[in-house]
Amino acid sequence: MKKKTIFAVLFTLVGLANVYAQLQLPQPSPKAQVMQTVGLTDITIDYSSPAVKGRTIWGDLVPYDQLWRAGANSATKITFSKDVTIENVAVAKGSYSIFIIPGQSGWTIIINKDASASTDQYKQENDVVRVKTFPSTIPKRERMTFLFSNTSDDQTSIELEWEMVKVSFAVKVATDKQAEENIKSATSGTWRIHANAARYYFEKKNLNDAIKQIDMALALAPSEWYAIWIKAQIQAELKEYKNAYANALKAKAEGDKNSQGFFYKTQVEKAIAEWKPKADAESAKKKK
Repeated sequence: MKKKTIFAVLFTLVGLANVYAQLQLPQPSPKAQVMQTVGLTDITIDYSSPAVKGRTIWGDLVPYDQLWRAGANSATKITFSKDVTIENVAVAKGSYSIFIIPGQSGWTIIINKDASASTDQYKQENDVVRVKTFPSTIPKRERMTFLFSNTSDDQTSIELEWEMVKVSFAVKVATDKQAEENIKSATSGTWRIHANAARYYFEKKNLNDAIKQIDMALALAPSEWYAIWIKAQIQAELKEYKNAYANALKAKAEGDKNSQGFFYKTQVEKAIAEWKPKADAESAKKKK
């Protein structure tokens, strides 16, 4: 009888253990991650996101003039896939921790090379960058959040918002240099590589290199509507409207042969309508 009782108790305890093991409840500071590609560089922030919950945050829960891990639980980690620049300081690609020292007369944002450091493990000699900044006031945000804003091909702003406060710092990347290196190292010689390089140079207003690249693309694939269309745009930018118009017509003719893949059809047709009078005016001027 005693053995049966013992087995029954054990069975009950095991059952309760399984129930508790399977019980899922929301975490006070859930994990969060944000990622932004800036040019050719991926920037990722992993953190835990605490909530206000009616508490006084700044100067109380997060004391002034003391080191804070910019989140909850484990260290807040930021990872750069390529080298970046923060406050004119070169920062090598890799993972780092973010710390903040809030203050009534200014805040300090810290990038530290120990990516897993807690406030107890923090060592100032491992600091890579210290950014002096001032907070701004925002509408109330219940849960602490990292955001990216004002992102271009060359830089972004990383913002931390919590309660009614926002602080930020800028990260710059070397997109143009990286793109140039990629173009030079692309040795496969396919028409699409040269066409994409031409598109990049065209958007950067480097028209000389754009023409060189698109001519190499067309030498390999003279009937590709996409390459012809890029050349037409470059010619229009150079105000060579007669040639631009002729190439736009050619791009449309080639693109119409594969209507499903002619994804710039509307833009090409609009350009044809806009460039025709300019092309006619250019031809008339040359006849005089």
